[in-house]
Amino acid sequence: MVRKLLTGNAAVSWGARLAEVDYIPAFPITPQTEIIETLSEWHSQGIMKGKFVTFDGEHSMVIAAGAAAATGVRTFTATSSQGLVYAMEALYTIAGWRVPLVLVNVSRALASPLTLGPDHNDVFAARDTGFVQIHAETSQEALDSVLLAYRIAEDARVSLPVLVNLDGFYLSFTREPVEIPDLEDVRRFLPSFEAKHPVFRASQPLAQGIAVLDSATYSYFQYQKHHAIEKALAVYVEASDTFYKLFGRRYDAVETYRLEDADMVLVMIGSFATKGKAAVDRWREQGHRVGLVRPRLVRPQPVADLLAALEGRRTVAVIDQNLSPGFGGILYSEIASLLANSSNRPSVMRSFISGLGGKDITSAEFDHILDVLQHATPGDFHEPELLMTDGEWDQVQRGLAIAGKGEKGAVS
Repeated sequence: MVRKLLTGNAAVSWGARLAEVDYIPAFPITPQTEIIETLSEWHSQGIMKGKFVTFDGEHSMVIAAGAAAATGVRTFTATSSQGLVYAMEALYTIAGWRVPLVLVNVSRALASPLTLGPDHNDVFAARDTGFVQIHAETSQEALDSVLLAYRIAEDARVSLPVLVNLDGFYLSFTREPVEIPDLEDVRRFLPSFEAKHPVFRASQPLAQGIAVLDSATYSYFQYQKHHAIEKALAVYVEASDTFYKLFGRRYDAVETYRLEDADMVLVMIGSFATKGKAAVDRWREQGHRVGLVRPRLVRPQPVADLLAALEGRRTVAVIDQNLSPGFGGILYSEIASLLANSSNRPSVMRSFISGLGGKDITSAEFDHILDVLQHATPGDFHEPELLMTDGEWDQVQRGLAIAGKGEKGAVS
């Protein structure tokens, strides 16, 4: 085991390297490009074997990844933001093929308007494609999640692609201490890929057609995919237990932080959960009984673990780094729906939208959330609340004033 300072992107690259992937179709897009630059360099130096191929766009890249996985080789690719949504048709296609591979998405906000900061609208748009979805908080977790993803994808009970998500810039370019496992230990955790389905070989002719099916047969195949994702939860638990025994790091489907006696709970995903934990620590020092829940798995939804963490609490605040226009926060809606039929559901739930386009969540905004939770009363209905500091609001107003006056540089 070696310990290095690695960015989230570099940690992902090490995950692919340790998994000894056979094929990497690639296309650059900020802030993911560092991943394929690193992997390309290792291939050119002969450190990594197999094929590294650049494509003309993310759609063809993902189709190539699925086709390669169908031949029985371990496949890795990565994208971000507009690249993920450009490949959306292909995501549904290869999940329908039931081929195991790993795709890393480095979250970045979608246009327009254009920004390079991260949020989760790109990755949440892919919830229903048929990909298993894992969200990382740290660089260490990014590396380890790639290894876990292959273990899950290649299990015969699942045989589906897995998406590992990390936040752009905040995690992709932040250097943190990372333990790089020894290759022999990784091989014990992740044996060589042996496809559990018929594979395409030049020496063994095989025909496979994607037919236009009647609705009943189509429904059957869709429901089989649904069952496979449900089974991925048990496979994930088994894999994380094995991973803990080998490497000493535990990754439960749902992480809980200082939750034992908490009557107020924050729910967050991704790297911004680190900020939430810091707020929880500060509030605990002030005597407030607050905890945090972070789902690592978004698909499959770890329902039992989330219910165990949230039932019986007084108030729950879900902080979404996404916005479904005309509806609100996507994570909030999922948490609220699974608690809806619980006889012991929290008496108050609140929805907060923040972190859009990479906007920071300040200590003052966390304190505002705490104040809302402390004074919330059961039965009150509140629209999702967009968090914004006075300084940020003034900045928006200045921009609107410039645009309204038609001054030089204004948007008309």
